[in-house]
Amino acid sequence: MLISDLYALYNRYSVITTDSRDCPYGSIFFALKGESFDGNAFAGKALQSGCVYAVVDNVDVAGNSCILDINSSKIDINARNNVVMLDKCILRIIKVDDVLTTLQQLACLHRKTLGIPVIGITGTNGKTTTKELTAAILSKKYKTLSTQGNLNNHIGVPLTLLKLTHEHEIAVIEMGANHPDEIRDLTNIALPDYGLITNVGYAHLEGFGSFEGVLRAKGELYDFIREHSGKVFIDKDNKDLAGIAEGLERITYGIASETEPPFISGKISHSSPFLSFAWNYAGIQHNVKTKLVGDYNLANALAAITIGVHFDVSPEQINDAIANYIPTNNRSQFKKTEHNELIIDAYNANPSSMRAALENFASSPVNPKAVILGDMRELGEKSKELHAEILKLAETSGFEKILLCGEQFSAVGKGHICFSSVDFLDKFLEKNPLHGYHILIKGSHGVHLERIIDKL
Repeated sequence: MLISDLYALYNRYSVITTDSRDCPYGSIFFALKGESFDGNAFAGKALQSGCVYAVVDNVDVAGNSCILDINSSKIDINARNNVVMLDKCILRIIKVDDVLTTLQQLACLHRKTLGIPVIGITGTNGKTTTKELTAAILSKKYKTLSTQGNLNNHIGVPLTLLKLTHEHEIAVIEMGANHPDEIRDLTNIALPDYGLITNVGYAHLEGFGSFEGVLRAKGELYDFIREHSGKVFIDKDNKDLAGIAEGLERITYGIASETEPPFISGKISHSSPFLSFAWNYAGIQHNVKTKLVGDYNLANALAAITIGVHFDVSPEQINDAIANYIPTNNRSQFKKTEHNELIIDAYNANPSSMRAALENFASSPVNPKAVILGDMRELGEKSKELHAEILKLAETSGFEKILLCGEQFSAVGKGHICFSSVDFLDKFLEKNPLHGYHILIKGSHGVHLERIIDKL
């Protein structure tokens, strides 16, 4: 089946699902494969549950599952139209060479057909917060589609694009990667007109190999924008990004400067615990109070403001969007409990974000302070060295208590209270509760530090 033929079907049945447990009536099921499952085996279940078509790349697996599900004993493949027929019942199974590639091609065709502006956002730290702030600002003026949650990979990006409708006026697409060429592939699906790299730091070193590898990988977004004469929003104070932005039309943001003023500038007014800042556009200052924790969120907010101003969102609308944005999913969240005040930043962690969080917490005028740190994942051969550096920073920051969780921190944390897993940490806190502390909780999502919040 040609992708144009499949697109014609999509225009009639525009709900896409990849989960046979969630099959709205009239949807199309894409039988994706994972490490431990083959979606082809669930095609029959998806069709029975409400899907009108199932896109598969293994008819034998799909056919067998259908026979099993509807108690049929005869299978016949009509090669002309790629429809599997079981007895006299047409199950509308569409055979393609590769389901994932077809999903991506369909999403790209849909994005081309609608032709609305697309903003691609990537970076080591802050891309999700920046994406959400940007979407909140643009939504004040436009019907905006944005990446939901963390669906920023080779599956999540096409699924997001396929949620676009003719009512949408702009899209904000987050792009994540842990290996070279992934951002390149995502840009070739989303075809962004604008690009934003929040920053570049040590992360996913198992896949990228080095900081230079991370920089090259994130820079694949710039490469696409350059080749297609788009524009980038860029932190003028970030020398790493400036070094790979040659030949690009840049819209800048950053700290105020008399010699080279950015399009949007800003400075922190207050940050304990919530960030307040002033931002300047065309010589006029605007002040905003956020519900974000951490000085490092200034850059994220300025990036979103810059995009908003470029697309003619008013300063009043921008401030309203930022002031009312409440972070979720354990990112830059503040929570006051019966016993403690918590800064919860436990969705992601790498050396640069960990350092920023610790330095920000150390400078906060509150006491006593405790930190609960979880391992930083995917750091490869440099993992032990980088964990030791972060631990040394924590040791010299004047915190009254340091608790470490994970095998990597345990390996370098001699003399500290260490736990190989969050389960042991949870049991410790149950018997040795912390009361009266200001506590920073920071670690990679895979450590699951969110499980201890109810103990604090």
